Amino acid sequence: MTIAILGGGESGTGAAVLAAKKGYAVFVSDTGKIKENYKQVLLHHAISFEEGKHSEERIMQADEVVKSPGIPDNAPVVALLGKYGKPVISEIEFAGRFSGATKVCITGSNGKTTTSSLIYHILKRAGLRVALAGNIGKSYALQVAGEENDVHVIELSSFQLDGMFGFKADIAVLLNITPDHLDRYGYCFENYARSKFRILQNQTDRDAFIYNADDPVITDYISKTKVQAGKFPFSVRKKLSGEGAWIVNNEMIVNINSNFLNMTLENLALQGKHNIYNSMAAAIAAKILDIRKELIKESLSDFQNVEHRLEYVARIHGVDYINDSKATNVNSTWYAMESMSHPVIWIAGGIDKGNDYSALRDLAREKVRVLICLGKDNDRLIEAFGGVIDSIYETDNMPEAIKIASYLGKQNDVVLLSPACASFDLFENFEDRGNRFKEAVRSL
Repeated sequence: MTIAILGGGESGTGAAVLAAKKGYAVFVSDTGKIKENYKQVLLHHAISFEEGKHSEERIMQADEVVKSPGIPDNAPVVALLGKYGKPVISEIEFAGRFSGATKVCITGSNGKTTTSSLIYHILKRAGLRVALAGNIGKSYALQVAGEENDVHVIELSSFQLDGMFGFKADIAVLLNITPDHLDRYGYCFENYARSKFRILQNQTDRDAFIYNADDPVITDYISKTKVQAGKFPFSVRKKLSGEGAWIVNNEMIVNINSNFLNMTLENLALQGKHNIYNSMAAAIAAKILDIRKELIKESLSDFQNVEHRLEYVARIHGVDYINDSKATNVNSTWYAMESMSHPVIWIAGGIDKGNDYSALRDLAREKVRVLICLGKDNDRLIEAFGGVIDSIYETDNMPEAIKIASYLGKQNDVVLLSPACASFDLFENFEDRGNRFKEAVRSL
């Protein structure tokens, strides 16, 4: 059987290695340049590849095609495959066929990486053979190809979910659904939300669905749809009557099968309302997997936050610098801004994905002294906040953004990089953007 793989990055290379190990004839095609480290992996496994083009005739000869999540469905080669009825799947769908490990799958517009990392941290401390995969770390396929694990913790983007059909999550976590990536979904929020709910596909009554009971989009969907899996809601607004997690008197309570875990919010390593949600979801997942209560509480207390998510960088001349480069949408920036208790110099901008900035206007009026627009095209940001923030500056490079921020910064100000936009206009990805921010701050 032959398989073609579109994209030679982390996802595509991992799928190629797994396919080769399973005896497929494999061909990798990338319209860009394949990074040297991935090229070496392909050469090591004697996998045929091309870069700088898609040879459509050869791709069309494959029995099945694995598409990397960054390639949109309307790309010419994908449209051609669809026209001729060639199956196009995601790396996650492909790898799931070859793994008998328990799959804990996490999605949502915000908090995926933090929650996935939290669950992984708990299970690792519990001594399980556990791997962190998907939209974070090594590709799922590469880990399935290389090692035996008890559990795979898989962070899933909507793009990955779109290419999953037979795959099933044993434990599905849905954190929230707010507008994001609308440029990939015809600027239709309903299309995007439908992608997120694909995390429930193929689940049975033996599986678990952990979800945010405070999210109106999620609760509306559940009220109209029969969910096969056992339901485990979490809420910071109301006490729940059955299994799940909630807050009473500044204490997180988790109930699974009438077995209660209680933990004061002050003892959580991650503070802020959004992180309470993340901690609740992680605690429920761990309890379902029968991890000891004390170990869960210890893990939630000593967890170190992920890089590029509200990451403290330095305090220079009385000004704090915080890297929230992973905030690639409006809702994520809202959470970051809400957690600020000092005047903010806000660095934002990049590729606008159909953003509605109105949700940020009140918080910006209350907390932001200065907006520094960092992007090739800042018109929409300036239009949205021109009457809200008194001082607005524009730049197209990180060192200049930091120079402006340091010049304008006053005692106890916070310089917050929380872009609310994708990074691809000026940077390779959000990690590159965050690293450039840290480099520029440390060079002050």
